[in-house]
Amino acid sequence: MARAPYQLVMPERRLTGVVFASPHSGRDYPAAFLRASVLDERTIRSSEDAFVDTLLDGVGSLGAPLLAATAPRAFIDLNRAADELDPALIDGVRLAAHNPRIASGLGVIPRVVAGGRAIYRGKMSRDEAEARIDACWRPYHDCLRDLLETARANFGEAILVDMHSMPHEAMDSIASAGAGRPEIVLGDRFGSAAAAHVMDRIEAAFERAGFRTLRNAPFAGAYITQTYGRPSLGFHAVQIEIDRALYMNEREVRPNGNFMSFRRVLQSILTEIAEIGRGEVSLAAE
Repeated sequence: MARAPYQLVMPERRLTGVVFASPHSGRDYPAAFLRASVLDERTIRSSEDAFVDTLLDGVGSLGAPLLAATAPRAFIDLNRAADELDPALIDGVRLAAHNPRIASGLGVIPRVVAGGRAIYRGKMSRDEAEARIDACWRPYHDCLRDLLETARANFGEAILVDMHSMPHEAMDSIASAGAGRPEIVLGDRFGSAAAAHVMDRIEAAFERAGFRTLRNAPFAGAYITQTYGRPSLGFHAVQIEIDRALYMNEREVRPNGNFMSFRRVLQSILTEIAEIGRGEVSLAAE
């Protein structure tokens, strides 16, 4: 993949320890990848967090950086470990222990998209898989790590807000149980990836705006939240899942009529979240 796997938008001056990221909104599909797939161009986008990067593109005005993947999730999943390789897809790989993500076809090089639909006709070489990891996965995570380390150095704490979207049907079981359908799911690995004060304030920001929230079910956070959330060391990570029906037509993969109004409401929420990271600015940040 010759093009950059991510886009980094830096503010004129960093004013907060919050870092916003969107690892699954990439839509730069290589032509060779599309030719190798059995899926049409719309179906292959079904795992994509479409337009989440667009919803976030105003965070620079809050003094926060935005790291957004351009490499698509169907091509490489940046929210997986680099060694989560699927032996059903990649030649020469042996599975050492049971991994439910790999077993379901959702390793670092996905075998399927949403709904379990296969991406490829056959298998790929280990060299091809490693080349994707070197070209896309490692640069993204090197950049993310640097952003977080700089945030902690300058503000005392780094707060990663890892933004995702979820299919509307993901909440069907909860809605059918008689509870109100959650629109936002916040994941902090059941308290291990972020301090309570961070999670509480993020949840309060969404609820003040009128959204129903739920914590850690069915999404508690995957590799990124688990890896970068180290509250005892001053690193907090919260995964935020937004119901796609709030802003897009899932079947057609396009913004719906509510997109702009939802974006305005979300911007006010992101403003509150950025405030959480406005700690004591060190001299290095001045």
